[in-house]
Amino acid sequence: MAVINSEVEEGEQPLVQSRYSIVKATANRAKEIIDARSVEEKIAKARIEASNKEKEKEKDKDKVEEKRISKEDERKLQVGTPLVRCSEKDKPLSIAVKEFCEGKVKILGSTDENTSL
Repeated sequence: MAVINSEVEEGEQPLVQSRYSIVKATANRAKEIIDARSVEEKIAKARIEASNKEKEKEKDKDKVEEKRISKEDERKLQVGTPLVRCSEKDKPLSIAVKEFCEGKVKILGSTDENTSL
């Protein structure tokens, strides 16, 4: 909590008052990273399928249609890209914790729930 509240000036109310807020925000960030990874896997699979179809279609001289990713998947890729250096072996939750500790992601206070940026 000290790391998250380090930017709060004296006299102001701390942004995070419970550990639950940190756990919830970190879990939300990890979910974003997981979503981005699943979109990356979907894109890789589509590329493999397209290259296989391309090989088959070369025989028939037909054009292969290229699939576009949806706006939602594009957003997931943008939001879920890790902001710290990590390897493929790193778990999404570990990446999210590193991002919060390094100050790359901050918790925004809101009336209903804390969210990560």
